[in-house]
Amino acid sequence: MKTICRLAAFLLLLAPAVLAQEHYTEGPVWRVSLIRVKPTQMDAYLTSLRQSSKPILEEQKRNGTIVDYKVFLKETKNNLEDWDLCLAVEYKNHAAMDGLAAKGEMLRDKILGGKQPAQQLSEKRAEIREVISSELLQEILLK
Repeated sequence: MKTICRLAAFLLLLAPAVLAQEHYTEGPVWRVSLIRVKPTQMDAYLTSLRQSSKPILEEQKRNGTIVDYKVFLKETKNNLEDWDLCLAVEYKNHAAMDGLAAKGEMLRDKILGGKQPAQQLSEKRAEIREVISSELLQEILLK
């Protein structure tokens, strides 16, 4: 009887995933960050992204760590607390994110010159922007 109850519980837990898979297949994984840039600091922030982040993202794309990346500029504002830029990085799947920190540190040291310059860059960016949210999203492809 205990075995039957366990099996029934397992099947009930599995049912939503099985039913969901009927409607879609899993696509790539996206890390999406919504950024609010402080007033009059958009030029400085975009310059920072272009000079420091873009070379790292381009190298990650070349070596296959990421599939792609995108930067979106929000053209409409719902309120003064809304975000301005969306930074999105595409990974092939969740497994592609394994060991990401170590790979990122090596690349950071190569492009930015080490941990200290990266820390200074992070502190400077904190003065000109605020991260509203950072989300991990699973893209799905409808069947």
